[in-house]
This record gives sequence, structure tokens and C-alpha cells, in this order.
Amino acid sequence: MATVSIIMGIYNCASTLRESVSSLQAQSYSDWELIMCDDGSSDNTLDIALQIASEDKRIKVIFNESNIGLAATLNSCLQEASGEFVARMDGDDLCDKDRIQKEFEFLSKHEEYAFVSGWMECFDEQGVYGIVRYREKPEFENLVKGSQFCHAACLMRREILQYLGGYCTAPETERVEDYDLWVRFYIAGYKGYNLQQVIYSMRDDRNAYRRRKFKYRINESRISYRVYKTCHLSIRWLAYPILPILKGMLPTWVYTILHKKRISV
Repeated sequence: MATVSIIMGIYNCASTLRESVSSLQAQSYSDWELIMCDDGSSDNTLDIALQIASEDKRIKVIFNESNIGLAATLNSCLQEASGEFVARMDGDDLCDKDRIQKEFEFLSKHEEYAFVSGWMECFDEQGVYGIVRYREKPEFENLVKGSQFCHAACLMRREILQYLGGYCTAPETERVEDYDLWVRFYIAGYKGYNLQQVIYSMRDDRNAYRRRKFKYRINESRISYRVYKTCHLSIRWLAYPILPILKGMLPTWVYTILHKKRISV
């Protein structure tokens, strides 16, 4: 039984999956298991995953008969997890070689935290184009401004994650299932921490944010409003739940300027 269970929902990532898994196999911390769940890929992602698993006994592959979405797919992975801790990873990203070691050591020494994450760099075929930095110790009220943690880079205590019921699969949390999860952690009295260093590399088209559907911005707004109400914040904080909707209505050139202020090298 491994100490850390890494859960990975995979979908049409045949061209990047092996490189992503290799960054896990190169980790300085080796007491892990990887559970990959193919979410109805239309390319040969599943075949590649099965080949990788045949070469490493720490890796297990399951699959969905059809595409059911990330949240439900991760819950399927959780059902197979046996570790004391649960880490996330995506099939097209990369990890710093000491990521798991650093997160494991932190949670082992700091029982007051339920999960830990860190900073991430964003890259595409042209190279690294930005770094997303998160505050070290987010308080509950900070979540009204949006997610304060990198989901794919996190390490969580499995017992608490299961107590919370795993990931919410409701339509109202689609594409913001991580943001919803952090809020539920804090509502239940748990907190997270961010290592103040880059531990994760997210492969992402630098213009992908422009294509985010408006309905997902509404979902983000709902969660922000939940924080606003739960924390009994003053009316001046009400601007934050409204902001995701306003961003969805902005001209592309305006939103580009705002986005670049958040992601900087």
C-alpha cells in the first residue's frame, strides 16, 4: 500500500501522457501509486495508459464507458485510492522532481492543514509564459476572490477528502469543481497552505482563457457568492461574485490586459 495516491483523469491526451507520467516517475519521493481513469477518449489515450501501466506496477488504469466529466472521473479514481494522502495531476502537465516530497513533508509536519499546493508556471510550445503565484495562507474570506490554490498541484489528506464526499458532480460546479472543493474544506473548518515556490508546470495555450464558456463564469460567480454569504462579508465584497460575469462580458483586448496582470514571469 502506497502512502500517496495520485489521481489523474485523462481525456484525449495521447501526445502528452507519457511525458506527464515520466515526471511522476522521476519524483524524489517514490512511495506512490498512480490511478488513471480514461474518460471516454476518442484517440489512443487509453492504449498508451495501459502500456505505461504494464511497465510500472505502481500504476493502475480504469476507464469510463463514455465521457462523464472530470469531477465524476476523479471520484472514480478516489474509489481505487489507498494512500493516506491524495495528490492530483493532469495528463498534459509536468511536476517539479521534488513536488511530492515537499508536499508530503509539509503535511507530515503540519497537522493543522488539510491540504497543500504551491505556485505553477504556464507553458506552451513556445515555452514558459507566466507564473501563477498564490498567497501562502489563504483565509476563508480570500476565497470570495476566486480559487486560491492550484488544484492539479495539490496534496490532500484522503480521510478528510472522503469525509467531504469527494468532488461535487452537479452542473453548477462544472469546470469549477476545485474551487467548490476548497470552499467545502473551509466551511468544514479545514485550511490549505501554498508553498511559496513553483512546483508544477501547466501546459496551456496562452490564449485558452479567451474561450471559457460564459456558463462556467456563472458557476464561478455562484461559488464566490456562497463564500460571501457564509463569511457574512460587508457589501463592498459583493463585487467579487459579480466580477466573473463581468469578465465574461468584456471585450477580448480588455480581458487580455487583466489576465496578464495575474500571470507574470
